[in-house]
Order: sequence, then structure tokens, then C-alpha cells
Amino acid sequence: MKLLVIGAGNMGLTYAKAIHRFGIMGNERIMIMDKSPEKLAELRADGVFDVYDQSEDCVPKADMIMLAVKPQHKDSLFNEMKPLIHDNPLIISVMAGVTIETIQKALGLQKVVRAMPNLPAQVGLGMTTFYADNSVNPNEEILTEKLLASTGEAIKILKEDDINTSTAVSGSGPAYIFYFLEGMLNGAKHYGFDDATAKKLVTQTFVGALELFKQSDLSPTEWMDRVASKGGTTREALNTFEKERVGEAIQKGMIACYDRAIELSKL
Repeated sequence: MKLLVIGAGNMGLTYAKAIHRFGIMGNERIMIMDKSPEKLAELRADGVFDVYDQSEDCVPKADMIMLAVKPQHKDSLFNEMKPLIHDNPLIISVMAGVTIETIQKALGLQKVVRAMPNLPAQVGLGMTTFYADNSVNPNEEILTEKLLASTGEAIKILKEDDINTSTAVSGSGPAYIFYFLEGMLNGAKHYGFDDATAKKLVTQTFVGALELFKQSDLSPTEWMDRVASKGGTTREALNTFEKERVGEAIQKGMIACYDRAIELSKL
């Protein structure tokens, strides 16, 4: 099967490189289409992919097409693609907020998978959720999962709205982590640690805590109880977080994220 990735930005190129690295498409070279002359020159110099700047030169050849462009470019892209599509190719979209129905109507086809990746895909630790229209056959679903899991983990979800839900959890989640990281970094620097030392202290603390959580069946509350003794320093910090309703604010932020995802899906 021939795979075409449309959009060589961060996410499109991340997937293309990972799929190539793991040899998922066998001996078939992956096609990439982009409009940026600088990006095209870079890709052609690498010599890894078949590189295109015009839809008519690549879309008709594709059995699978990954859409990795910004959502605001979807209408012009769909208008370009529609007359060029044949044999009902499988479409895999990583465009935020663009529904399967929107893609089906715009392109006049049925086989569409909608996916929500996240930024750690760039370092092979991504979390991607995906939902497949029921016209996608089991073998195509298996291949889709392999493609998406090339950048970390991929799970199939049971209804399309869970793409919006997972956007609020894993899709946007790295930004929440970075927000908390920044708070801890600022706290470390408040006490006189230089940037490098603060980064080392905070990042290793995150890595260690996450690994403890991954390797056990304990809940976050149970781990907090193990770290924080009654009347101690850690408990004082946790009490302050509770007083400031930090946990509640995080949940409110996730709800706002979900609501915005719904709004975008209606545009």
C-alpha cells in the first residue's frame, strides 16, 4: 500500500519518520506533500521520502492518506483532493476539531479514521487515540493502529466524541504538565537555584514520580500519603494546594478544553 502524508509540519513529519524507521510500509516509499519550499528542499536533500508539492502528482497514487495540516487549511485542501481521489482510499486525519462526517462529505468517501496525537510523539512517547468509521475494515484498523503507535502508544476508542474527551486529557495534557513544571521551576529559582540545577531537580522528580506510579497499583492519593507525613513539610504543601483548589482548577481547565474542542468541531 502507498501512504501519502499531507503536511510536513511537526506532527506529519513525526509520523512519517517513525513509520519509516519501523518499516511499517515495507519496501514502499512514503510520499509527503507540502507547500513550503524550505521544507520541500530539506526533505528532498534527505532522500528518504518521495516528495511532492502538487496534489495531482501524489493523491491519485495513494491507498492511504494521512491529513496533517492545520484545520484552517482543510477547505482548500479538500477542494484540491476531491477530483483526484479514486478507489476509496483510507483517510487518517490528525486535524484537530475536524469531524469524520466533515471529511466524508468534503471528499465524497467513507473510510475515515480520526486521530488525536500529542506532542511527546516527537520523542517516541506519544499517546494517540483514534476512532474509525465502521466502513474501515479490521485489517485497515490494525494497520492504522500500527502507524499511529509508531510514535508511542495508540488506542482505539468506542465513539467519536471521545476524541474530544481525549483532547482534554492526553491531547492537551502535556501543556498542563508543562504548566506545573514551570511553577516548580519558578519555585526552585525563587530559592536561589540556577536554571540548570532547577531543571535537573524538577525534571528528575517528575520522571521518578511517574515511574513509581507506572510500576505500581497505588493511586496518586496513596502515593501522596506515602510521601507526606502528618504535620510534615510535604503535607503542608499539599494542604496549600487543597486550600487554593489546585485540583479543582485542573479539572475545570480540562472541561474548558473539551468544550472548546466541541466548538471547533462545529466550525
